[in-house]
Amino acid sequence: MTSNFNTNKNILLILLLSFSCFFGFSQGDTSTIKAQFALGVNSPSSNGFVEDFEANSINFPSINLGLQYMFKPRLGGKLDFGYNRFSETGDSPEFKVNYTRLNAQLVYDLTNIIPIYRIGTFIHAGPGISMIQPLGDYSENNMSFLNAMAGIEFHYGVSDNLSVYLDTSYILGFGKDFSPVTDGFGSFNGNLLTINIGASISLSGCYYCERND
Repeated sequence: MTSNFNTNKNILLILLLSFSCFFGFSQGDTSTIKAQFALGVNSPSSNGFVEDFEANSINFPSINLGLQYMFKPRLGGKLDFGYNRFSETGDSPEFKVNYTRLNAQLVYDLTNIIPIYRIGTFIHAGPGISMIQPLGDYSENNMSFLNAMAGIEFHYGVSDNLSVYLDTSYILGFGKDFSPVTDGFGSFNGNLLTINIGASISLSGCYYCERND
């Protein structure tokens, strides 16, 4: 289990290094480079747990942090980090799980295709890595696995530099079956649905330009 975790940490580092080339803080319009922060809830799939373990259908918190770069008017990319926590429900043995992920995603702007006043629509999808850390009695059952994530965002423009948005995303996990089953006590290797509300703040635009007095 530890060897697998270390291997995926190396994959995580490669993702960070390979994707960082998209993010140069250059001059441009306010839609080119954006930082995103969002908070919401998550819902893990029931088949991601071993028998007798079950999580709440709705859990808080779900936290997303992202950096987005549009290298074409409608096409871009982003690197985003997500933190989620969920815990037991009903007659399930007591447990809590920290689910963190890092994903490199392509972003496509549908705003011109679906024109709504002051509303921007974006879809995003890409691969990543999920890292699972059970707490309490099962803290030794750490694991990590690859994932694929896809979602849709609806942005409301507050100003040229700020929008608030609703994001709904689904994270498909590629975790293997637990072997032995005890490795899965308090752990999780399934899929995750997240719903978040956040803010998107421009890091590019004319306020980076040289002033001509």
